[in-house]
Amino acid sequence: MENKTFYCNELRECCYVVWDATLECVLIDPGFNSINEFDRIKKFIAENNLRPVKILLTHGHFDHIFGLEDAARYWNIPVFFNTADIPQMEFGVRNAACFGLTLKPFTGEMTDIADGDAISFGDSRFEVIATPGHTPGGVCYYDREGACLFSGDTLFAGSIGRTDHLGGDLEQLLASIREKLMVLDSDVKVFPGHGLPTDIGYERATNPYIGSDL
Repeated sequence: MENKTFYCNELRECCYVVWDATLECVLIDPGFNSINEFDRIKKFIAENNLRPVKILLTHGHFDHIFGLEDAARYWNIPVFFNTADIPQMEFGVRNAACFGLTLKPFTGEMTDIADGDAISFGDSRFEVIATPGHTPGGVCYYDREGACLFSGDTLFAGSIGRTDHLGGDLEQLLASIREKLMVLDSDVKVFPGHGLPTDIGYERATNPYIGSDL
């Protein structure tokens, strides 16, 4: 797999376009919140002859779904999501307004996903890893063959997701990270929902929130 990061909206959310040699691609967390941001993504996809086939959401917070409605309609593609986060999506309209932002509600259908599910596109395959804590329905997408993980707001470079929003649970988040992510190989590259990439080995050794006994 290859991927391209697009930093979107006022919160600098990472929207990823991920593709393989077949040129089929998926969008992970379409958080674009302006015509210019959406145009950059469309231009990249068109110039590289990519074919969007699915949208994958790591969780339901507003900064990760600003562009969901527009992307799903523009490419007419299905959305995959852990529906335990529907309350986060619904609350997101009010939460975005607190930042002076407008979230367009998603009106389409979603395919519910759970821990251990497989999501395929082209010749590639993601494993769904449920990592509740930042939100009840938070998930990561793991490419075992390519040794990369799209972690949403579960794990960041040097940090973890906040848990003071609706449905957040610090102990649950730490358990998710320790039991589901820190057991992965050290060379697994991590692409988070905000900020720069990292890897499991580096976070296992240095992340102050995880502990040194792993």
